[in-house]
Amino acid sequence: MRKADRTRQGTIFNIQKFSVNDGPGIRTTVFFKGCPLRCRWCANPESQLANVQILWDVSHCLNCHNCMNACPQNAVFLQDNHICIDHRRCDGCQKCIQNCPGKSLKAEGEIKTVEKIIQTVLQDKDFYEESNGGLTISGGEILFQPDFAYELLLAAKEEQIHTCCETTGFAKTEIFDHVMEHVDYLLFDMKHWNAQKHREGTGVSNELPLLNIKRAIDNHKPVLPRIPVIPGFNDSFDDAKAFSETLHKIGAKKCQLLPFHQFGENKYHLLNLKYAYENLPSLHRKDLEAYLHVKVKPFIMKTKSGGCLKT
Repeated sequence: MRKADRTRQGTIFNIQKFSVNDGPGIRTTVFFKGCPLRCRWCANPESQLANVQILWDVSHCLNCHNCMNACPQNAVFLQDNHICIDHRRCDGCQKCIQNCPGKSLKAEGEIKTVEKIIQTVLQDKDFYEESNGGLTISGGEILFQPDFAYELLLAAKEEQIHTCCETTGFAKTEIFDHVMEHVDYLLFDMKHWNAQKHREGTGVSNELPLLNIKRAIDNHKPVLPRIPVIPGFNDSFDDAKAFSETLHKIGAKKCQLLPFHQFGENKYHLLNLKYAYENLPSLHRKDLEAYLHVKVKPFIMKTKSGGCLKT
C-alpha cells in the first residue's frame, strides 16, 4: 500500500480536541468545509461553502467602512446598514480583516496540509490509547473533499490511530467506497426516510445516502446511524416508525437520536443569513417519546447524551 500524500491540502474550519461525542473514546475532530446539502436547521452554516468565509459581528463594528475600501475585489458592501460579504467575489485575501480597527470581521476556514493536521492529532495520541479514541473527520461533508479525506485517513492509519468519520453519505458510490477504505467506525447522519421530504429539507434526494449506508453495512463496516430530530420535519410518531422500518431493512441494529438544538443560531447572524428555525425551542429527551417507544426488532433507538450535539 502506498504512503499518504501528506502535502495534500484541504479546507477546514475547526480542530476540536478532547471530543467525546464524535466516536468512541477521546478524539480529535477535524471539521471540513464544504457540503452539498443545505439543511434548513444546519448548526454549522459556516461549513456549507468550501472556500474561506468572512464573518461580521455587528456588536464590534465601528461603521468606519475601512473594510469596504480595503477589499480589492469589491466583495464587501453595505446593505440596510449591515456589512455584507459577496463570497462569490471574495478571494480570501483577508485585507478587510487586516483593516478593521474594531475587530468585527474574522475569517472562517483555513487551508491546511495533511501533515499539519496529523501533527496536531498526534499531540494527544496517549489519550487515544488510554481511551480507545482517535481521529474523527466531520464537516461540512467529508465526501465534498474526498481526496483530502482519503489522504488524511491514510496518514492516521500510518500512525496507528483509530479513525472515524461523520458523513451524510451523499456521494457517488465509488467515491464513498474509496474514502471508507481507511475508516474504522462510521457515524452516518440520516435526515429523513422519505426522498421528497429529504429533498425539501436538505436540497438533495436521500437515494445516494441510503445506497451508501447499506453498502457500508453489507461490507461489515461498524456503522452508527444518527438522526437529527427536527421539529415539524421528522419528529412525528409516523416518522419514527418509518425510520425504524427503513433502517431495519438495510440491516442497522441501532441508531442515535440527535435532538434539535440552537447552538448555531448566532452563526447565521454573523454570516448575514436568514435562519429558518429562528427562536424555535430546542428539543430534549422527553420530547422524543414518539421515537423512544418505537419497537421494531432488532432495532434499538437511544438518544445522545452530553456534549455539543451536531446536525
